[in-house]
Amino acid sequence: MERVPITRAGYENLKKELVNLKTIERPQNIKAIEEARAHGDLSENAEFDAAKDRQAFIEGRIQELGYKLGNADIIDPDTLPKDKAVFGCTVILENVDTGEEVRYQLVGPDESSIEQGRISVSSPLGKAIIGKKPGDELVLQAPGGKRCYELVEIL
Repeated sequence: MERVPITRAGYENLKKELVNLKTIERPQNIKAIEEARAHGDLSENAEFDAAKDRQAFIEGRIQELGYKLGNADIIDPDTLPKDKAVFGCTVILENVDTGEEVRYQLVGPDESSIEQGRISVSSPLGKAIIGKKPGDELVLQAPGGKRCYELVEIL
């Protein structure tokens, strides 16, 4: 069984989504299917087709979340070593060319949000950061060309 690394906050967000799907989305969808069915001929009933599609999405997502939560390996960033970049840690990078500093937390794909400073360990930048130590340089092949960063600090 594959363990899925996740932060405590990410785990709680997935749990909230699962509860929402089971207690709100699913019952609303069942009601929408019943209402669409009441309109008669199902062969040309767009509302019915849309509700059935939504039902398939909801059920698939419930199964996916159940798997991820059941196999979650919750990582507490506070217990991580600060000598090299690992899942869950927060790093400060400096763009070697511009001197601009950025701060990112390395998280799983379900938790990533560039706006909130969380990047996936499976992203190109995330992969480049993993295993690096303060003072190490990393080179990223970006769409606009190569970017060089120095890992300044692990928080």
